Amino acid sequence: MDNNKIDHSIGSVKIADEVVEVIAGMAASEVEGVAELSGGFAQDIANILGRGKNSSKGSRGIKVEIDEKEASVDLFIAVQYGVSIPDVAQKVQIVVKEAIEGMTGLTVMVINVHIQGIAFKNTAEIKDVKDSKDKTNKEKDLKEK
Repeated sequence: MDNNKIDHSIGSVKIADEVVEVIAGMAASEVEGVAELSGGFAQDIANILGRGKNSSKGSRGIKVEIDEKEASVDLFIAVQYGVSIPDVAQKVQIVVKEAIEGMTGLTVMVINVHIQGIAFKNTAEIKDVKDSKDKTNKEKDLKEK
């Protein structure tokens, strides 16, 4: 028996869009070079208000459409500065497709990766570096006086 077929003689199995969104999000976030999933400004506002389709934390930046046996996925991501965007996008497509097909038995027809931005160093890391430089400069000033 083919692994993708489900015996419907005793009932049906319906996988919620949100489940596939979570699978896609987890898989995409594990790809090196992906900084975050992002739904864009309008989606972020809808999520904050709890009105967005993807308002759950695990599915932010992901849109899934499922037919009976097929799925289409749109991922909205930000990549880390300095990575090859085409390489990261292609790796995301491969990893997400394998994860969805392996866990659900659905056939993934298309995975569109939308690059929404580039993430630079974490602002907290930058602040820590700046604070340590300021502290070092103050210590030098005190020693010189």
